[in-house]
Amino acid sequence: MPKVKFVNLGKQYLGLRQEILDKFDEISKNGDYILSKEVSEFEENFAMYCGTKYAAAVGNGSDALYLVLLSLGIGLNDEVITAPNSFVSTAGVIARAGARIVFCDVDDDMNIDPSLIESVISERTKAILPVHLTGRVADMDRIQTIADKYNLFVVEDAAQAVGAVYKNKKAGSFGIGAGFSLHPLKNLHVHGDGGIVTTDDLELYKKIIKYRNHGLQNRDECEFWGINTRLDSINAGIGNIKLRYLNEWNNRYRKIARMYTDNLNSYVKVPKERDYEKPVYHRYIIRHPDRNKLQAFLANSGIETKVNYPIPLHLQPAATGLGYKKGDFPITEQLANNILSLPLYPELEDDQVFYVIEKIIKFCKN
Repeated sequence: MPKVKFVNLGKQYLGLRQEILDKFDEISKNGDYILSKEVSEFEENFAMYCGTKYAAAVGNGSDALYLVLLSLGIGLNDEVITAPNSFVSTAGVIARAGARIVFCDVDDDMNIDPSLIESVISERTKAILPVHLTGRVADMDRIQTIADKYNLFVVEDAAQAVGAVYKNKKAGSFGIGAGFSLHPLKNLHVHGDGGIVTTDDLELYKKIIKYRNHGLQNRDECEFWGINTRLDSINAGIGNIKLRYLNEWNNRYRKIARMYTDNLNSYVKVPKERDYEKPVYHRYIIRHPDRNKLQAFLANSGIETKVNYPIPLHLQPAATGLGYKKGDFPITEQLANNILSLPLYPELEDDQVFYVIEKIIKFCKN
């Protein structure tokens, strides 16, 4: 058993066990499992939390992004620009919509580099899809300025960034729509897969809530062919409970991140916050030229770590047809070779954090 696990989902559950069991019992007794009042309340609470007018809960974060693209009419012969250092689902939803994936390299903050975006815009470009990687909002002012100049949609991949702040606005409140993941590894999760869309656009919201439910206009009439991707009532109920604790948890994420930063900044490359941002550190990622040796050393010390992500999207087998090659995105490729995600979750104890710090310093000194 590792001394420091990378995640510990069971520990969070034990702290909320009775509340969750009571909610499960309440929903089970009334038998309202699909698109219920519980789901509506979660959507309202989530929209209020993010500072948007509307939210639509769906089956997972990938569907959240896909339904935004689909509802915007993005598809065949269109192009969508995104970063090549994300999880595969970011690019996957673009392909699923029928559009062409266009990659743009990232900056030192690991988010898409706005200074490079214009160079990959074409007459077929319809949207920019920035990823708020590690719970840090991308440079939305510059991205939105470019989008306005070329009349493009901005769709946020906010999967990792619930509660993250950029210039006094929260992730999910910048573009025409945003997709969040409620997967168990996210800062807010619902005991299984789940996702949610946020938007201020009423027409987009109306389309999404139909698309997620087969395209049904009412129980008997289908307006267009949709899909089945609905957040279940029990998941929503758990979401409503956990949303009340989210600020407290995110503060703990940030406190642990500061402990790592303050103690490790002389030994490894650590994230540097800007004055106008407040990341939520879904992942705390350091960089070291001997990443693999460091990871092995930590594993031998009983510390679990991960690499998010070792193979850039443009070098995945699925991307072969896009025509990219090694060397096309040098910052992304460099990151893939030296990044390492450290354990970070609200239930992590201070002594565990300092144990991780101690071992990293020992490796670097030796």
